[in-house]
Amino acid sequence: MTHLRTVACLLPLAAITLAQSPTTPQVFGYRDFSQQAKWDKAFMAVPDAKLAGEHLKTLTAAPHWASSPEDYATAVYVADKFKAAGLHTDIVPYKVLLNKPIKIEIEAFDADGKKLMSGPTPEHVDPTKYGGDPFQDDPRILPAFNGSSPSGDITAEVVYVNYGTLADFQQLTKLGISVKDKIVIVRYGENFRGIKTYIAQQYGAKGVLIYSDPADDGYFRGDMYPKGPWRPESAVQRGSIQFLPIYPGDPTTPGVASTADLSDSKRIPQDKLQNNQASIPTNPLSYKDAAPILKALGGAESPREWQGALPFTYHLGAGGNHTNTSKVTVHMHLEQDIALRTIWDVVGTIDGTDPAQKDNWVVAGNHRDAWVYGAVDPNSGTAAMLETVHGLGDLLKQGWKPARRIVICSWDAEEEGLIGSTEWAEQHETPLAHAVAYFNTDVGVAGPNFDAAAVPSLKQFVREVTQEVPSPKGGTVYDQWKADQAAPSNTRRRHPAESTDSEVRIGTLGSGSDYTPFIQHLGVPSTDIGSEGPYGVYHSVFDNYNWFIKFADPTFVYEQQQARVFGLEILHMADTEVLPYDYQLYGKEIVGYLEAAQKLATTKSLTLDFAPALTAAHRFAAAGTAIRATQSNPPSNPTSLNEALRGAEQALLNPAGLPKRSWYRHTIYAPGEFTGYAAVVIPGVNEGIDAPDAPRAQSQLAALTEALNRSATILEAATK
Repeated sequence: MTHLRTVACLLPLAAITLAQSPTTPQVFGYRDFSQQAKWDKAFMAVPDAKLAGEHLKTLTAAPHWASSPEDYATAVYVADKFKAAGLHTDIVPYKVLLNKPIKIEIEAFDADGKKLMSGPTPEHVDPTKYGGDPFQDDPRILPAFNGSSPSGDITAEVVYVNYGTLADFQQLTKLGISVKDKIVIVRYGENFRGIKTYIAQQYGAKGVLIYSDPADDGYFRGDMYPKGPWRPESAVQRGSIQFLPIYPGDPTTPGVASTADLSDSKRIPQDKLQNNQASIPTNPLSYKDAAPILKALGGAESPREWQGALPFTYHLGAGGNHTNTSKVTVHMHLEQDIALRTIWDVVGTIDGTDPAQKDNWVVAGNHRDAWVYGAVDPNSGTAAMLETVHGLGDLLKQGWKPARRIVICSWDAEEEGLIGSTEWAEQHETPLAHAVAYFNTDVGVAGPNFDAAAVPSLKQFVREVTQEVPSPKGGTVYDQWKADQAAPSNTRRRHPAESTDSEVRIGTLGSGSDYTPFIQHLGVPSTDIGSEGPYGVYHSVFDNYNWFIKFADPTFVYEQQQARVFGLEILHMADTEVLPYDYQLYGKEIVGYLEAAQKLATTKSLTLDFAPALTAAHRFAAAGTAIRATQSNPPSNPTSLNEALRGAEQALLNPAGLPKRSWYRHTIYAPGEFTGYAAVVIPGVNEGIDAPDAPRAQSQLAALTEALNRSATILEAATK
């Protein structure tokens, strides 16, 4: 392989169409793609749909919450597959803080003391209808709970606050209703569940109940499981309420790897964890258990846009002009065993062979832990990743060797707060300064509709990869992706897509999966891929093998597709001669972000000086256009060019981090403080405007200007 790369460097990238046959695609970053095309073809012949199904069945045979014995068994399974493919493999332990439910009891009473509900009700569907569910009664299933919730034994009146967004709490205040010392009931959706608690405790609430409303996640959207794919009435969405926008990972070691031998003296004591941990008890409910509470609430009618799909009018409950006869009181008794527990990442590596590139890592990963069985989230991604590794192993046997080092990771405790990936990234911060990409998959397959998110510099890279991979529906993945975006769809996208792209729209990275520490803390260019569909059993008992083979991918052909896309991402980034980053598009998007922020500031009547930042953004965009031309006709030795391309992304980090959350260093992308999942672009600036806080926004404009100028300087130097 090395000698082919050396000969190929004599050809400029512009000559690709002359050097290749008409059937060989033009792929940016290669002078001559013909040899890579052969490796791609050999790789794509290997991932096997049937084997992917076998992986999934094994991985989801038992509930495997992070740190459990069953979780360790999945680590061993993955490690064995990595080793069989020829990867150097380690099971890497970390010691992290996790809460495990001992007792979860929630009761509701009307004004006369009559019991309305006692739960949570077990997740159960009728075993005599539509095949039932063979996994629902496993005694190892933990009670439905929220990760990072403290213990609590509280009783209080209830207030309904819609989705629990900042705007919802603000509207309630305008209506004259206080949540102080109340238990708020909110529905899933619109923001990350932890942000609901984050805001509720700021408003003085005593506790939080989060339920899935059928309008968003149940019968209103279609037939319920097991007849259809949507959430049945007893199903509960579990999930962590760790305050991810403050920092992810082990709560006791922000910025430090929580290795198994880390002394307790270097950890934040549990009684001092006030930054990213909830101070009020929070627990999820099914809509079966939420319905009696909501139905009995009196007080004012909720704003009509707050109405869900349960068959009664929603009221706000306590506060305002309500009478004693309209109140509902809830007793929450949560006992959590909060302790340091061992989790296990599995890391497999293939060494690079190019002396100039071998230390520039290509990292790819998927998490393995699940709230219960996790067939879709995350083990559909794990099954696909194992078939990717299967394909890489076959290439190794055929004599292929990558130029750059490949690192494949099976993360643990992602569900608890991106813990396994964050601790590993913090431990390897020094070598990751040279990593050229992180490729993520999480919900690998929930249905047939491909979707992706990426930093702007890798959007075209993802498009080109998907143009090579065949779709089970005919044509390429790219063809079907484009057709799907053009057609009306009732499925919800995980990643809102930017409208500045002229081709297939690719989403923006927010948070909620394992790319977060790589792009937003360390500045490693990242992508996230998945294949979506009507997925109504997220984080419930029913996200299991039975649901998967009925509604997601019965023949596992989309598992095979995802293994191929994931594998080509890895192969191309490991062997491309010139890093295929698109700073031209990056610059265009940043200019657009600043122009939008300037308009927002005007609507908020904030006087801010955008001129230096806009000048820097246009300079960065111009440098991106210039280096794009250099990438198309690179020097014979592109090492310095590649170093500049990589350094330009890292230069967009602000060492001081964002205000109030310094762990997040990226000046262009971060999860929003009050959104959690969704990205906020140029976050320091936009959140300063939203506050509104003119001095903070102006300070963040200055930090952004410095970052853009740093990055532009690096790109400009590489074009001289």
